[in-house]
Amino acid sequence: MTMDGKYIVGIFDEEKQVNKFIHALRAQNLFLAEAYTPYPVHSVLEAVKKRTRLKLAAYFYGLFGAAAVLAFLYYTAVISWPINYGGKPFNSFPSFIIITIILTILIVTLTSLATFSARGKLYPGKVAEIVHQRATDDKFVLIVKEDSQTDLHALFSSNGATEITERDTIPPEE
Repeated sequence: MTMDGKYIVGIFDEEKQVNKFIHALRAQNLFLAEAYTPYPVHSVLEAVKKRTRLKLAAYFYGLFGAAAVLAFLYYTAVISWPINYGGKPFNSFPSFIIITIILTILIVTLTSLATFSARGKLYPGKVAEIVHQRATDDKFVLIVKEDSQTDLHALFSSNGATEITERDTIPPEE
């Protein structure tokens, strides 16, 4: 999935320059289309304005996973194979707690990983579209959709961009 239009790609060496550029973008009422950084930068995350629902999905995976584990444990211990020994009740719920917690964590981890991989179209053998060779090595790569009212080349260069290029598309969202 690619977006239509022209995009200006700016390469920065330092986080200070990136923050300065983001403030200049906000002053022009523009936003980042995409950003690649060697480490998380909060101002960049806020400027891209992408929200994730992975936390909500993980919550529901945990909720349904815990319910499924408890249902399975209840079925096996009480319905399918009840063992009455030493006055033990059929439904010994406290003994289910530890395994329920452990299996819920496992379920949330595996299903969240699968969701993240499916959403990001990450699979073995996928050829990644590289915006810049050192995009996540030591350079900050910011992509802005071209605006006819703003000279983005001048904005990039005045804020310390070392390279400025144009692209017709940006890599798909991940």
